[in-house]
Order: sequence, then C-alpha cells, then structure tokens
Amino acid sequence: MNDQNTPDPLSPLMHEIQNRRDDLIALTQDLIRIPTLNPPGDCYRDICEYLDQRLSKHGFTTQLIRAHGTPGDSEKYPRWNIIARREGKSAGDCVHFNSHIDVVEVGHGWTQDPFGGALIDGKIYGRGACDMKGGLAASIIAAEAFIDMHPEFHGAIEISGTGDEESGGYGGVAYLAEKGFFSPKRVQHVIIPEPLNKDRVCLGHRGGWWAEIETFGEIAHGSMPFLGDCAVRHMGAVIDKFETDLYPAMALRHTEMPVVPEGARQSTMNINSIHGGQPEQDDDFTGLPAHCVPDSCRVVIDRRFLVEENIDDVRGEVTGLLDSLKAERPKFSYELRELNRVLPSMTDKNAPVAASLAKQIAKVMGKEAEFVASPGTYDQKHINRIGKLENCVAYGPGILELAHKPDEYIGVEDMMVSVQVMARSLAELLLPTKE
Repeated sequence: MNDQNTPDPLSPLMHEIQNRRDDLIALTQDLIRIPTLNPPGDCYRDICEYLDQRLSKHGFTTQLIRAHGTPGDSEKYPRWNIIARREGKSAGDCVHFNSHIDVVEVGHGWTQDPFGGALIDGKIYGRGACDMKGGLAASIIAAEAFIDMHPEFHGAIEISGTGDEESGGYGGVAYLAEKGFFSPKRVQHVIIPEPLNKDRVCLGHRGGWWAEIETFGEIAHGSMPFLGDCAVRHMGAVIDKFETDLYPAMALRHTEMPVVPEGARQSTMNINSIHGGQPEQDDDFTGLPAHCVPDSCRVVIDRRFLVEENIDDVRGEVTGLLDSLKAERPKFSYELRELNRVLPSMTDKNAPVAASLAKQIAKVMGKEAEFVASPGTYDQKHINRIGKLENCVAYGPGILELAHKPDEYIGVEDMMVSVQVMARSLAELLLPTKE
C-alpha cells in the first residue's frame, strides 16, 4: 500500500504534460478548424494528412487507409482513415487510442464560429470540440509526452483517426476491424476518448435498432379526398399507437447497466424524421403546392434497447403494433425496412484497460472513478463484434450533454486531467515493472 508521502515516480511525466498545455490547445484548435462534416464526409483526407504530418514527426509509422465500397464512399467523398503506430524498445502489449474524425451538422443557435476554435475563459468552442476532437488531441499529447519521457517502454502505441462514427462507423472502425487492425494479436488495449466526463470510465452502450416505416394510400384530388386514401392519416394512426401502447411499455423497462444520464436507463425510441406527400421544393421555389392526397408517408425510428431486451422482441413489438393496425384499420398497409441494428456492448470493469484508467483517475483526481455506460452506441461495437477484442472502453474529456449541441465546447482543464490519466495508464500498461 502506497503511503501519501511516497514520491510519485511519474512526477516528471506529469510536469512535462503541464508544459504542453499550449500545444494541447493549439492542436485542438487546428483539428476543429478542419470541417469534417458527416454527412457528406468533408475533409477526411485533409485531417488524416494533418495527423500524418504531426505523428510522423514523432516517430510514428502511419498508414492512410481508404474504406473502399463502404456506405457513403465515393470519389467526391472518399472515406479516409489513419492509423499511426510507435514501436517500443521490446515486445509487449499494444495500447490503441481510437478517435473518430467526423462531426455532425452545425445546426442553428451558435454564438461562436462553429469551425473557429475560439478559446474563451478556458473553453475551446467548435463543432466536434467535445465530440471528439478534444479527446483525440488529449490522446496525442499523452502519447507524445509519455514516449519522450519513457522511451524504454515495452510494446507499442497506436493512434487512429477514423471516419463515419456519427453515421455508424462502417467507413471507419468497422472496415479496419474487418481488415484485422483490431485483432487481439495486434492490439491488446483500446481506449476511445469519447466525451463521457474525465472522472468516468465507460464500459459499453445500449443497443440500437433503426427502421423506416412506410404507409401507403391512393393519390386523388385534394378537394375530393374521399376518392383517395391518405397515407399521412395512416401514419398518424401508427404514431398514435406508439404514444398509447409502445412508449408507456418502454417507460416501464429499466436496466442494470450503469447508463448515463438517468433517463437513458430505460428503453427509448426517437422518431427521427417524417415525410408524406409531395417532395419539398428548393428554397427558391415561389409557387404553391398541388392539391393531392398523399399516397405515401415515411418515418424513420431510432429504438434504443437494453441489454435485458432481445433484438427480435424489439423488432417484433413494432411489427406487432403495425399488424394490429392492419387488422383493425380499413385499407391500412405498410412496409418496414430495417436500416441497421447494433447489439448492446459491455466490457468487464475489471478488464485491464478499465481497471488501469480507474486507478489513474483516482491518483490524478483524488476520487473514485465512476463506471458508466453510454446511452448511444459508438465504435466499441465494431471492435468488440468484428475485431473480437473485448478489452475496450471509452474514456475522454468533455461533457456528454454538449455533444451535437450549438456552442459545443471542450474545457482545457478537463483535457489536461484526461491527458494525465491517459499517460499514467500508458505507464502502467507498457513500462517494465521494477518489482
């Protein structure tokens, strides 16, 4: 048991990290200023080349890898990724920091330039600052400081910047996992610096099931709707069924997973979008709509489910409601198209990487780490399912609730704490033991 008066052998490393504060800020700002919007997939190559130049100078061997043939990949918007690897002095485990490079749309309500990277009162503002370019920058500073201070480390350190996490990760981590880059023979520990707060270790996430439902009708003149069949009204019946039957049932289901925030510890469903009838016209169209009864209406649903639920039951519950409407509502017909499914994922809190991060959080912050699970999925799902690597967690700076919001920011002090925790975990996992 360590005495409080025992000198910290990692004090020189911690001091070195403090000296790199300005570098951390500048790196984060540079990353934010590359507008890697997804969709459509802008500037993936630009940010990969920036990371290539940065990490190559620090002795990393880099690979730029295009995810050919994945959803969204095209000559106009190629899905580029980067993996950088730094070998140690001798054989040992590999610790991999994986961050996604893509960010979501800007949206409305900003008071700061979304791609300006402004530093105001200790906060760096911009789309992706929190989710998750601040985490990417923190992992780079942690790795570089550790390598400079402890060049004798065993094993290897990898840093990756991967695309399309915000749209499922199929042009990023999923593709790389299929190519063997997350094989347990190559990588033993994975840290994903998602913004779950600097004192938390995220062990996994809920499941997700995405589907499009389309109701059908018959087109007719809008002045004589009785000669047609309104698909939007049929969809209204679907949504009413959700409100009266499905949402109350989901509200009664709770999980033992430590999901945050508290509201996400139950089953949830979001209606992502709805469209019925005539296509929307361009903004410069000044005419009036035609008078037609809509013969089609579509909604996209986003159902998040718990580890205690079965994916077939999740789907069956929705189809059961639709089939009941078909039996009781005249002319009701529908199609359901599954868009994607992700099973829940959970790493044991005693797994080496989870235990190491928790231990170092306690040392740096003087408090016990909180083990949590994420309300939404992230790239752990592909590392676990495709790569067959279970020693994977999310840990990074940032406040989860700021993700995808206007005036998104990352706190510099939060990043500095996370850099220390990450660097100390590298020391624990990769330095030769002296016992």
